[in-house]
Amino acid sequence: MFPLRKLAALPGHQRLRKAAKIFEGAERRLITFGELPADEIEYLKGLAKQLAEQEGFKPAAVELLSNTAEKLNLSAESETRRMLNSVYHLLLSETGRTQADWDFVNSPGILDPSKRRPFAGMQVYLEDIRSPFNVGSMFRAAESFGAEKLWLSPLCADPRHKRAERTAMGCVDVLPWERLSHDPFSGPVEKPFTEGPFFALETGGTPLENFSFPTRGILIAGSEELGVSPNALAAADASLGRVSISTYGAKGSLNVSVAFGIVMQAWVGSRESGVGSGERC
Repeated sequence: MFPLRKLAALPGHQRLRKAAKIFEGAERRLITFGELPADEIEYLKGLAKQLAEQEGFKPAAVELLSNTAEKLNLSAESETRRMLNSVYHLLLSETGRTQADWDFVNSPGILDPSKRRPFAGMQVYLEDIRSPFNVGSMFRAAESFGAEKLWLSPLCADPRHKRAERTAMGCVDVLPWERLSHDPFSGPVEKPFTEGPFFALETGGTPLENFSFPTRGILIAGSEELGVSPNALAAADASLGRVSISTYGAKGSLNVSVAFGIVMQAWVGSRESGVGSGERC
């Protein structure tokens, strides 16, 4: 463990970065082993106390550090982790870094495929989703709500991109998926990407609460900037139509992964309630 007296002698930003790494490392070890040794707990309490006594922190930050110095203990794993995590992100923000998903400390994304309970015929087509974050988030929502399979357009971001995998939290490995070699709506439909039925998540459609979700079908979610392509929309309109989410704010639109999660929950809800068949794979 890095001596506290040496840490105190470091220049300000360097000291904060080093302290942030210490708390981050402690949280990771807590996740891995389920506990921290008593001497490390005492070291972390001493470090929190030292940081609380530094000048320049806002009152809320001083309160967090003081509480950590006083209450960090061996018995309450969840509360210990919350304290470690809160101090880590506090120190990260004090260095001026803008926090992002990859700053989060999470359990390994290793999932048990045998625990999946997908709905037969419940499939998704991601059309030209450019952001790895959105792709990862949509994988996570699709897997969580029981999608049977996920299809990707040729221009969709790579689910194996490190940011997509970090956001998907292991779902890329357990949800079956396949990338199509060409746009299925501008030429012959690839097998086994069948003729549908299709429906699209897009503006100008049937409000979510009135939409008749199918027992089996392929939900099309399109580009963050441009929405679903005209060819895909034409296929949806000729099949099951399009579903829209009513909004009431000034912005009037949602992030594509957020909207996708809302529609997936409504789809699976209709199947579980008996509006559609609840057949599982």
